[in-house]
Amino acid sequence: MADPRLRNLKVKTGVVKRLYREKISYEKELEKERQKLTSMRQKGEDEYRVKKQEEVVQECLMMIPNCKIRLNNSWTDLKTSVEAEPGFSNTEEYQEAKKVLNEVEPNLR
Repeated sequence: MADPRLRNLKVKTGVVKRLYREKISYEKELEKERQKLTSMRQKGEDEYRVKKQEEVVQECLMMIPNCKIRLNNSWTDLKTSVEAEPGFSNTEEYQEAKKVLNEVEPNLR
């Protein structure tokens, strides 16, 4: 991998993978915290604790849009790089980048 363009492609692919995993993680955490809040309300827990849990849910909600924006930007950047380097289509880095682009694309919306 002597060509810096291949290294760049590999780095951008890694960024998209990491941000995609981060987005999924935030979404799972939000669901878990919402379930916890619902459970606390059903059990009639102390209002202060319920209020604090509502704050936790709000914090989780705030993280997701930022992560989606970063993921969309990184995905677009990777796609541009892949389209700009069709001569590398037989390399492992190029194939991995295409795979990641195809895997992440349906989940961008």
